[in-house]
Amino acid sequence: MAAPAMSHLICSIALVALILLLPGFFAVKRDNVAEEMAKAELTEISDYASNTLENLYLLANSTNEDLTLTKDLVNMPITVQNSFYTLRIVSVDNVTAYRVTAFLNDKPWVESSSWIVPGLRITAKNSIDIQNTATVEVGCERKANSFYIWIEGE
Repeated sequence: MAAPAMSHLICSIALVALILLLPGFFAVKRDNVAEEMAKAELTEISDYASNTLENLYLLANSTNEDLTLTKDLVNMPITVQNSFYTLRIVSVDNVTAYRVTAFLNDKPWVESSSWIVPGLRITAKNSIDIQNTATVEVGCERKANSFYIWIEGE
């Protein structure tokens, strides 16, 4: 009689352990999947901003005149995975821009970056918190032989 009672006890303890531990493992996996989905969406956003800045640069570089070009980024989402995010032009030395980064405000480790054409310079308007803006505008300005890019909201 001891053998069936002992196996019943072992199986009962194992079942209780599974019931208590399994939701924790699934929660971790669910959070990892949600972060990967957020990174994928942030990659699309940073690619869109980066490509738009590069296109403005190519247009500004096609002439020898000093000019300013701007473009509204349409269809930008307000939230990513129900979190507000920030779009920023990152610089090496607070002068030379080298990538566009998008990250979640409440989880800054969830981020994505896109590279831009080397040699562009940034202005003071190099970051925007999306929750405070209705539209996002990027721009490129040619002054002599230097090109300045920015991002701002309205």
